[in-house]
Amino acid sequence: MKHKTVFLEGFRDGIPIGLGYFAVSFSLGIVARNAGLNAIQGFFASFFCVASAGEYALFTSIQSAATFVEIAIITLVVNARYLLMSCSLSQKFSPDAGLVQRLFVGFGVTDEIFGISFGRRGQLEPFYNYGAIAVAVPLWSIGTSLGIIAGNFLPARVVSALSVALYGMFLAIIIPPAKRSLTIAVAVTVSFAASYVCTLLPLVKELSGGTRTIILTILISAICAILKPLPQEIENE
Repeated sequence: MKHKTVFLEGFRDGIPIGLGYFAVSFSLGIVARNAGLNAIQGFFASFFCVASAGEYALFTSIQSAATFVEIAIITLVVNARYLLMSCSLSQKFSPDAGLVQRLFVGFGVTDEIFGISFGRRGQLEPFYNYGAIAVAVPLWSIGTSLGIIAGNFLPARVVSALSVALYGMFLAIIIPPAKRSLTIAVAVTVSFAASYVCTLLPLVKELSGGTRTIILTILISAICAILKPLPQEIENE
C-alpha cells in the first residue's frame, strides 16, 4: 500500500511536467522529421533519450550525416549533467534500494524530475520516481511522434513557426543562469562566437557540426573550470 501511495504521489507531481514535455517535444518532433525520422522512430528515440538538448543534438547530427561515433559522443557530452544528477540522487536512496531500482530511477532522470525528487523530505522512495516517469516519459515520446506527423501535413510556415519554440526553450534554459553568473554569461557568449568562427576557419569548417560542437563544449567548459572553479562551499551543497 505504501508503494502504491508513493507511486501515485509521483504520478500526480509528474502530470504538469509531462504536459510541459508534450509541448516541447512536439516542436522537437519537427526537428526529427527534418532529420528523416518517422513517427515510430521518433517515439523510441524520445523514449530512450529523455533529454531535449540531447535529442536536438541527436537529430541535428543525423540530419548532418554525422557518424555513429560522433552521434554517440555528442549525445554523451550534452547529457553529461545527468551523471551528476544521478550521483546526487543516489545519496538520498535508502540503503535497501537495490541496483535494479536505481537503474530504473536513473533511466528517467531529467532536470524537472530531479528537481521534484530532490525536493522531497527524507529518503527517496524509488516508486515516487516511477510514478513521475510513468506520466512524463510517455507524454514526451508521444509529443515527438505527433510533432513528426503534424510536420508532414502542416504548411511550411506553421512548421517553421513551431520550430522556433525549441529555440525559445533553449533560451529559457540559458538566460536565468547567465543572469546569475557572469562566468556562465561569458561562456555562453564565447560559445556562440566560437561556433560561428569555426564555420569560417579553413580546416575546422570541414568538420561536421557534431564534431565542432564536441570540441567547443570540452574546450570551453575546461577553460571555465580552470579559470573560474566553483567555490568549495557551493560544491558541497
